[in-house]
Amino acid sequence: MTVQNNGTAQGGVELAPDDALDMLTKASSVALERLTDFLAIPSISTDPAYHEACLDAARWSAETLRNIGFEATVEPTDGKPMVVARWRAANGGRPRPHVLFYGHYDVQPPDPLEAWSAPPFEAQIVEHPTHGKVIVARGASDDKGQVMTFIEACRAWIDSTGTLPVDVTILLEGEEESGSPSLEPFLQAHGDNLKADIALVCDTSQWDAETPAITAFLRGLAFSELTLKGPSRDLHSGIYGGPAQNPIRALGELIAGLHDDTGRITIPGFYDDVAEPSNEQREAWRALNFDGAGFLGEVGLSVPAGETDRSIVEQLWSRPTIEVNGIIGGYTGPGTKTVIPAEASAKFSFRLVPRQDPGKVIEGLHRYVAERLPADVTASFQGEGGSPAVGFDTNAPAFRATARALEAEWGKPPVIVGCGASIPIVEAFRTRLGMDALLVGFALEDDAIHSPNEKYNLSSFERGARSWVRILSALGGSSAEA
Repeated sequence: MTVQNNGTAQGGVELAPDDALDMLTKASSVALERLTDFLAIPSISTDPAYHEACLDAARWSAETLRNIGFEATVEPTDGKPMVVARWRAANGGRPRPHVLFYGHYDVQPPDPLEAWSAPPFEAQIVEHPTHGKVIVARGASDDKGQVMTFIEACRAWIDSTGTLPVDVTILLEGEEESGSPSLEPFLQAHGDNLKADIALVCDTSQWDAETPAITAFLRGLAFSELTLKGPSRDLHSGIYGGPAQNPIRALGELIAGLHDDTGRITIPGFYDDVAEPSNEQREAWRALNFDGAGFLGEVGLSVPAGETDRSIVEQLWSRPTIEVNGIIGGYTGPGTKTVIPAEASAKFSFRLVPRQDPGKVIEGLHRYVAERLPADVTASFQGEGGSPAVGFDTNAPAFRATARALEAEWGKPPVIVGCGASIPIVEAFRTRLGMDALLVGFALEDDAIHSPNEKYNLSSFERGARSWVRILSALGGSSAEA
C-alpha cells in the first residue's frame, strides 16, 4: 500500500495512525530494549579515545534503519561519519510530502564519573519522585532518546501498514557535541540530496511533563576571545606594583562596563536592530505563568540578573545578551606568586535575536574595547564567528498540522515557545538547503543533559513516539492546506 500526497492510501482508503499507535503499545518493551542498546555505546565525539565507539554508533543507527526498511548508509567525513537514510513510497512518481529528520548519535563526556548513581553507559530504569519511571544514562535525553522516538514511530507505521504517510530522509551526525566541524562541508557536498519540504528537529523540550511544545524561535550566537597585553613580560608586583599597568585590571574594567545598573548592554548600537515583542506576544507569555523562582532556584539562584524591566521569559526569548564564559590571566597555580602578568584574556559569547547580524555585533565589541583601552595596553581578538537567530511562521500549514497532531496526543494544544539557546544546523538548513524546520522535542528542563545522571522520562519516550506517529500522519495531509 502506498500513500498519495493527500494523506490517503491508494484506492481512497484513509491512512489513519491508529494501527501504528497500537503497534507502539504492543512493542513498547522491545523499543525500550533498542534504546538501551543504543545508549550502551559510549559515542563521545570530543574525545579521540572514543572514535571507534562513534563509528559503532553510526553503524548501529544505519543497521537499525535498514531493519525497518530504510536505505541507510554510513557516509565518511574528515571527522565522525554521517548516517543518511531514505524511505520512499513506490507510488508511480506522484509527488508526496517529504521530510528531513535531523538528530545526532554522539554524546557529551560523562565526567565526573563519581557523581553518577550507576555507570553512565549502562541504562537504568529508575523511579523518579516527580516523573515516575525514567531512563538514566548519558545520551538518554540528548539526543539518543529523542532520535529513537522518531525511529520507533517510523517502525510502527511500516510494521503496521507497510508504508509511511510521507517520504522521509534521516540525517544523523556524530559531532554535534563537539561543534559539528564536518557538517557544513557535508551539506555543501551533499545538500541537494538532502533537500525536503521541511526539516524535523527533535533536540528541544516540552513545556512541562504533560504539555507539548513547538519551538518557533532560536536565538543566534556570536563569540569572540579578547586578549589584552601590557608589559613586555610578567613583572614582580613589589618592584612594579603601582606604576605598571596590569592587563587583568584593564580587562576587569572593560567587563564591568559591559552592563549598566539596569542590566542593559552598553555597547553602542547593540540594540539598533532589536525588535520589541508585540503586546500579543507579551500577553501570551504572561499567560504561561512561567515559574521564574523555580527556574532560578533549581540552579541555586534567586534574583534575575538580566534587564530589570523585562520578565525572565522575555529575557530568554526576545532579548540579546553578552556573557563572559572564561577569564585567564596571571598565575593560577597553587600558592602565591606575586606577579603582574604580561597579558590577560576573556572569552565572550552573545545570544542574538532576529535581525541582529553576528558580524556587526562583533564589530561593536571591537569598537567598545578600542574606545576604552588604557595607555600601554593593546587588544587583539581571535576565535570569532557566529550564526543569526531563526524564527518560523507559526501560521504555515505544516506548523498548524503539527500543532493539531500534538493536541490530539496530549489533550491540550502545544505551547509555542522560544529558545534562548542556538541550534546552528537549523540556520544551515534554511540558508544551505532552503528549508524551514519544525522543532518538536520531548525533553524536560530537569533532564540534566551534559550533567551526571542525565535522564529521559519514560513517558517522554513513549508519548514522544506516539506524537511523531500523529505528526507524520498530519504532515501527510498538510499539503492540502497550502
